[in-house]
Amino acid sequence: MNHELYMQRCVDLALKGGLDTKSNPMVGAVLVYKDKIIGEGWHSFYGGPHAEVNAISSVKSEDQELIPLSTLYVSLEPCCVQGKTPACTSLILENKIPKVVIGSMDPDPRMQGKGLTLLREQGIEVTEKVLQHECDALLSRFKANLKKHPYIVLKWATSFDQVMGHRQERLIITGEAALWHTHKWRSECHGILIGKETAKTDNPLLNTRYYPGPSPIKIVMDRNLELDPQLRLFAEGEVIVVNEKKQETSGRVKYVKVNSTYHWPEVMEKLYENQIYSVLVEGGSKILNSLIASGWWNEARILRTQALLKNQLETQDWITAPDIAGKLIKQIDIEDGCKAIYIENKVQG
Repeated sequence: MNHELYMQRCVDLALKGGLDTKSNPMVGAVLVYKDKIIGEGWHSFYGGPHAEVNAISSVKSEDQELIPLSTLYVSLEPCCVQGKTPACTSLILENKIPKVVIGSMDPDPRMQGKGLTLLREQGIEVTEKVLQHECDALLSRFKANLKKHPYIVLKWATSFDQVMGHRQERLIITGEAALWHTHKWRSECHGILIGKETAKTDNPLLNTRYYPGPSPIKIVMDRNLELDPQLRLFAEGEVIVVNEKKQETSGRVKYVKVNSTYHWPEVMEKLYENQIYSVLVEGGSKILNSLIASGWWNEARILRTQALLKNQLETQDWITAPDIAGKLIKQIDIEDGCKAIYIENKVQG
């Protein structure tokens, strides 16, 4: 059997779970009999049936007798502990599935190989680490959430000579294709975070109007509650205002009080408590630099154009893009020399 082919299908299915899995992992599963998929499923929402359950449940009545003769492919090690749903190892044993192929080990301390050990002890043939890199990538958010904080994605646009903004007015650096990518990235996160100065200078909507996906919850750092409530970010959708003055909810706006708006462990813990399991940080430079300096980031996505802007602006007016070190994941050409650069932080989980 082509293990990689069926595991890739598991990965594709897992991605369908998207934001709906919340702090749970994205997982896909397929059941294969003689090179034919007879059942498939994914974990589609937090607290719902696991991928293995959905895959087995999807098998047609005329194929039920094939289940004990099939191989189960799962992107993540089957769970062996009952939580919101029954343990998947029990389901596998009940259905007498003889072979299980997995991509990633479960990073949850309650699991970490225990599920595979249990299956092997019961005589089930287990194959590990098929398309492990691709399956591990599905777990990025989950690994951060295990530590009770969001998966943190930094994002900014910069010219070739490292200009990312203007101190007095909004500076548009990229074109429409880059805007599409930005709004796609927004749709992939539970929250989007900016600082007070970015809110005042750019007056952004922070939605996904250029991409057909859900708009994230808006988060603004406003230590002393100085922002004008008529700003566009307050016009629609949920808003979280992280501040040092009050804790209350007023309509769609929730004020979350912290001791210090730049103490990131506390801020991120509070966001996690408010069901922000992944957050896209779009600036400004002070917040981005603070997160980078403190190591509180998981991934950075940088839109870099070929434009040279320093010779068009007064020195005191431009804002310099952050310096960041990490592992280059990939680069994508977008438009007119603009690249999307993906960088991973190998230190912060």
